[in-house]
Amino acid sequence: MRIGELARLTGVSTRLLRYYEEQGLLHPERSAAGYREYGEDALVRVRQVRGLLAAGLSTRVIAEILPCATGPLPALEACPDLLGTLRGELSDLDARIGELTRSRQALARYLDTAVPTTHVAAEQAPPVYAAA
Repeated sequence: MRIGELARLTGVSTRLLRYYEEQGLLHPERSAAGYREYGEDALVRVRQVRGLLAAGLSTRVIAEILPCATGPLPALEACPDLLGTLRGELSDLDARIGELTRSRQALARYLDTAVPTTHVAAEQAPPVYAAA
C-alpha cells in the first residue's frame, strides 16, 4: 500500500509517517517510480509507535524498543536492556511529575494569598463612546 492509504487506515498524516521513516521507525520499500510501498505489517507498526508515543516515550527510545514489540498493544518481549530502558523512562516521568506537582503547589499558594480586586461588571460599567 502507498503512504496515502496507510495514512487513511491509521489516521496518521502522511507527513508524520515520513517523519517516522526519518526516525527509523518505519521501513517502506520503494517502487520503481520511487513511491513508498508499505506492507500490512506497517499498520501494526504505526499502532505500536502511536501507543509508545502515548506512553510518553521519545522516538529515540521507541526506535530502541520496537524490535521487542510483538503486537499493536504493544506487547513487549524480554529484549536485552529493555527493562532497564523502560525503568529509566518511568523514573524520568516520575521526576517530571514531582516537578509539576511542586510547580502546581507553588502556583496554588500564590492564588491563595492573592488579594482579591474589585471588578466592575460589564453591565455596571459606564458606556464607552467612540471619538468622533
